Amino acid sequence: MALQVAHTMADGGVLVVEAGTGIGKTYAYLVPALLSGQRVLLSTATKALQDQLYIRDIPRLMAALGVVVRLAVLKGRSSYLCSQRLDMAHQAADALHPLHLPVLDMVQQWSRITHRGDLAELPALEEDSPVIALVTSTRDNCWGARCPQLSRCHVNQARRQAMDSDVVVVNHHLFFADLHVRDSGVAELLPSVHAVVFDEAHQLNDIGVQFLASQCSTGQVLSLGRDMLAAGNRLARGWVDWSGLQAALQQAVKNLQLACAVDGGHTSTSERRPWADQAPAGVDAQCWESAMLQLQQAMYCVHAGLEMVAAAAPELQHLHTRAAQVLQWVLEFSQAPQPGKVRWIEAGATHIRFAEAPLTIAQAMQTKVLAAADPQTVQKSWIFTSATLGHDAQLSWFVQTCGLPQAKVLKLPSPFNYAAQAALYLPPDMVPPDAATHSSAVAHLVAQSARVLGGRTLVLTTTLRAMRTIAEVLRQTLHPLGSIDVLVQGEMPKRMLLQRFGSGGTTGARGLILVASVSFWEGIDLPGTALQLVVIDKIPFAPPDDPLVQARAQSVQSSGKNPFMQFHLPQAALALQ
Repeated sequence: MALQVAHTMADGGVLVVEAGTGIGKTYAYLVPALLSGQRVLLSTATKALQDQLYIRDIPRLMAALGVVVRLAVLKGRSSYLCSQRLDMAHQAADALHPLHLPVLDMVQQWSRITHRGDLAELPALEEDSPVIALVTSTRDNCWGARCPQLSRCHVNQARRQAMDSDVVVVNHHLFFADLHVRDSGVAELLPSVHAVVFDEAHQLNDIGVQFLASQCSTGQVLSLGRDMLAAGNRLARGWVDWSGLQAALQQAVKNLQLACAVDGGHTSTSERRPWADQAPAGVDAQCWESAMLQLQQAMYCVHAGLEMVAAAAPELQHLHTRAAQVLQWVLEFSQAPQPGKVRWIEAGATHIRFAEAPLTIAQAMQTKVLAAADPQTVQKSWIFTSATLGHDAQLSWFVQTCGLPQAKVLKLPSPFNYAAQAALYLPPDMVPPDAATHSSAVAHLVAQSARVLGGRTLVLTTTLRAMRTIAEVLRQTLHPLGSIDVLVQGEMPKRMLLQRFGSGGTTGARGLILVASVSFWEGIDLPGTALQLVVIDKIPFAPPDDPLVQARAQSVQSSGKNPFMQFHLPQAALALQ
């Protein structure tokens, strides 16, 4: 693999490599990348893997190879402290929940000593902490060149360092988000690099589709209304009825929420609801169209009001630009879906998110990524690698969905003797997966096995409901023993969960079982004897009612193929690998 990567980096072109877990793929592309003398962009699936490359793998190889390169890591806005937002949060501390104040104080103390401003330096800060939104910026609320803390901006510092570096580590989310909104610096960086490596490339299509989608949410509408009211009353009081404009926006959003309500007025909590016709599935078309028309009219008035006063202050100009963007989104989603794309809504208890996306990233990869370099000046190479890229020798599903018809494909077998070193067990008397008692049955099987092993067990579930049920039954079953603890995703940060579970291999330690869902299915490194049994509750078929899954299956069927054999089954096989 390393030789093929080196040849591709020297000659240019596209290389797709599938190689099994644990055989050293990371070093197989890093060694030729570091020795090439070229400018290289590395993109991986998660921020945790970014940190692993930046903090551990690349420095270790630089020392071993005796080479020195300028190295940078680049993440999205939400990963970096915003000093201005931190000051604003402290000024409004009286309005915060008391439980958030100690976390805010922790961030404040750390802000005095950090150089990079990367929130990953704070392991005690939970990934879903509400404080993160208070101390980081978004494209909407960033003050840009008007910010009084511009010279201390960690986002800008990270971008400058990336532009001056030889090797830059990003993640797929940032890569595709920047292709769409050009907010992080990747789009400016891409034309200047000679080699691009996508690790964990099997996630590219799903991540890319998510970020290439046109999308808007009622949360953005309401946020615009709040910011407009505050700025309007402060900077242009009496010019426009700001309170009236905000009230009209709130009422329009409320009517949209009511239009989506089912079961006696309770809002549906389905993850995604298809939207192939005039209105989303399960929504009365007349009520929906009326609510969307009301939202259009309210946004027209907001846009007109801000246009009237935009010249009075930069903040009002910024709000006018935001209003124009939101209005454009509302108008787009008031029209019929575009051919070749899939549209849906996510209707929750407090928000509605609209989205319309391509079925694959193939066209975007061809037009926005592979064509990013001028062939007259830069001979660019593209490396795509993962442990799971396809079920056939040509890796056809990955190659087609990513728009790589000219790629050279390399599929390497694993050197590990799994037949001698591991066992696969399918319980012959297990209750059917669709039975109400299935999760409880899985839990009892896990408890029986964990007693023998003294813990050392990872349970992976296909749904959060199954995760919670299995964890609850395990705790009830194992509590009398007093020697095995059950760890559950969400009860502490992922990093801390894995650190504690990894200690389970220590002699004399209490036995541990870790029960987790989707985000723990890959990218986890648990060496040694801490893990000896992995239990998967069901074959991980994609939800059949998901709009993207439905649209992709229909596309396969329309081409005369069997959706189950050509789409659903290969996808489940990839997830299991």
